[in-house]
Amino acid sequence: MEWFSDADYWLSRLVLQRALAALYLVGFLVAANQFRPLIGERGLLPVPRFLARTPFRRSPGIFQLHYSDRFFAAVAWSGAALSAAVVAGAADLVPLGASMGLWAVLWVLYLSIVNVGQTWYAFGWESLLLEAGFLAVFLGNARTAPPVLVLWLLRWLLFRVEFGAGLIKMRGDRCWRDLTCLYYHHETQPMPGPLSWFFHHLPRPLHRVETAANHVAQLVAPVVLLLPQPAATAAACLVIATQLWLVLSGNFAWLNWLTIVLAFSAVDGTRAAGLLGLPAAPHQAAAPGWFQGVVLAATALVVWLSYWPVRNMLSHRQLMNCSFNTVHLVNTYGAFGSVGRVRHEVVLEGTASARPTADTVWREYGFKGKPGDPRRLPRQFAPYHLRLDWLMWFAGISPAYARPWLGPLVARLLENDPATLRLLRTNPFPDAPPALVRARLFRYRFTDWRELRRTGAWWHREPVGELLPPVRAAR
Repeated sequence: MEWFSDADYWLSRLVLQRALAALYLVGFLVAANQFRPLIGERGLLPVPRFLARTPFRRSPGIFQLHYSDRFFAAVAWSGAALSAAVVAGAADLVPLGASMGLWAVLWVLYLSIVNVGQTWYAFGWESLLLEAGFLAVFLGNARTAPPVLVLWLLRWLLFRVEFGAGLIKMRGDRCWRDLTCLYYHHETQPMPGPLSWFFHHLPRPLHRVETAANHVAQLVAPVVLLLPQPAATAAACLVIATQLWLVLSGNFAWLNWLTIVLAFSAVDGTRAAGLLGLPAAPHQAAAPGWFQGVVLAATALVVWLSYWPVRNMLSHRQLMNCSFNTVHLVNTYGAFGSVGRVRHEVVLEGTASARPTADTVWREYGFKGKPGDPRRLPRQFAPYHLRLDWLMWFAGISPAYARPWLGPLVARLLENDPATLRLLRTNPFPDAPPALVRARLFRYRFTDWRELRRTGAWWHREPVGELLPPVRAAR
């Protein structure tokens, strides 16, 4: 089966696998650092309560067999250690079967985490990492030439990510069609980065160019990815350039970085190595028969499961970031079908006064990533994912979205719960818990150049109303 492998993609596979393992590492570190206050036994949405009402068939994973915070921590840190080993090249130092086993273990561990993560893990990049991680099981290692079918499956995944996002935009908000969405997006995106203020103040004609370039990258480049070389490499480079622009302009966890990683599946590694002055491809043996059979079976599975995302892309009621099965394989993707024109932020405040009056001093809790103090420049966190900060953005859009967890969050603040406070940047009550906590809604907008020079503030904010009246600790 000479058609089965293509040694020209050795460098592409090397970069793809090592970078994918690095993103796995980030995902496991995020889980290890944040799970206790979010989904732990005393979390805002506890895993034990979720498992009590959710059978294995709806949420498969190892936590269906046993759950404790200690066990979850062991799983997350084991995944981080294994990811770091693969980044260092461990999967290329062992036989092919053992290498596949390492990637399979990473996939099972992260699938188990996602399937108990509930709202905190309901993001498209979770499914994207799992789908890419599943395909990586069948990419082989340095001892064998990269299998062509799996490279094509990775391109098919990248096609769905980009083309699905392009379709959802063209079918959604009118501002994508009249090229004005970037007038608002940099200001109203979930978690702005340190350069977002500057991107927002680019000239409006350049914003229109940004939007048009996005349509080319998401509706034209994905089709070119499926053409022969060097066209596919050129399309991959366009995708990479576009994603790097997004990396600079905001914080989208590992979505942009993972899309860049997938683009390497379409890059001609031998030509790239020549341009970089790297040595020729190392010796790679022909794939053994059993490996060919496993790859063919995996390909057939992906082809069969592709019916659902294809049907979704063809539908006028296209779903965004949806998994059609409980193991998150062959999903549909897409984001920002609509773009907000106004930014609302939820601000949590506490007071030591048990009986608030008009003169009561309320102190604000500071978050690590989401906008709060108007004078604080947004920080860069991606590819690290601040899950609570992201969900607070959704709470500002629709308070009903936060109903299951906002009340428990306030209760933890009234206790000065150490695990919950570690999710925040500042706690205004370090010595004793507050007597009351409330949630207020503010309208935020970026200041202009004149306001920035005069006040030193990156944001201007004004109160909109009360989201949650003052709450005191339960007795």
